[in-house]
Amino acid sequence: MRRSIAVVIFTCLLFAAASSQPSRVRELSPGVWFWQGDRDAREPANCGWVSFRDYVLVIDANFPWGARKILPEIKKTTRKPIRFVFNTHYHGDHAYGGSLFVDEGAAIVCSQDCGVESRTKGQAGWDKDAGTGEFSLKPYRLAHPTIVFPEKMTFSDGEHQVDLVKVGPGHSKGDAVAYLPKEKILFTGDLCVNWKSGNNAADADADHPNWVRALTQMAGWDVRTVIVGHGAIGDVTTLRAQAAYLDDMWRQVQAGKRAGKSDEYLVKEINLAKHGNFAADPARNAGSIRAMFRKAGS
Repeated sequence: MRRSIAVVIFTCLLFAAASSQPSRVRELSPGVWFWQGDRDAREPANCGWVSFRDYVLVIDANFPWGARKILPEIKKTTRKPIRFVFNTHYHGDHAYGGSLFVDEGAAIVCSQDCGVESRTKGQAGWDKDAGTGEFSLKPYRLAHPTIVFPEKMTFSDGEHQVDLVKVGPGHSKGDAVAYLPKEKILFTGDLCVNWKSGNNAADADADHPNWVRALTQMAGWDVRTVIVGHGAIGDVTTLRAQAAYLDDMWRQVQAGKRAGKSDEYLVKEINLAKHGNFAADPARNAGSIRAMFRKAGS
């Protein structure tokens, strides 16, 4: 009898603990949802979805193990089929989970340049997978985009409108964003992040000056809510802060290279502390400085 009571109490405590965990899902506006990424769980990329009249559009597919958690969350919010998954860029933490959505009947959408990157750099990264256990790609397959657009593509049903706009090259060559003009919501992918782990500026096709221009351009749109690629929900000030960090680093790297300084010297010399969380990861700053050094003056 005592054992039965103990089991019941233990079960109740477990349920209470699970119930007290903050939800990773938030409704931003009627029919527009946000799923918070989790770096510690190796599901770092944020995700969103829009429930149109007859279907669902997902924004960023995450890693496969992230997609496995996102799919049931989408199904809790709507019974409509998932028909499209828009990937802001080809990087694995935003795109490698695409096949799980394809198996649900969805088509993967991205910019034309992103589609090329998926089949080249994206495939090469997939083939080099060194993950193990639940973080191995071996049980999955890489699904490439089947719908691509050169500059812009719009989804609309009279209630919701989502404009997919290519603004890259920036973080990668094919960067595109999802903008909801009615709700004033912008999904930026990794053009903008809002966490202490910083941003990755080292993609072979990154264009740092244009990245700053793209952020400045988007800051001029009618935007109230910014869903960044990683980290907490932001706003227009987040776009401007990301631009200021990148622009400051780029200018210092350019000046240092013109003065004949080495990249390793600049890694030690350049001080980005005034940019707060954007510059909080020294290793990421160092990688970005080296990447910018390779591009500067070229």
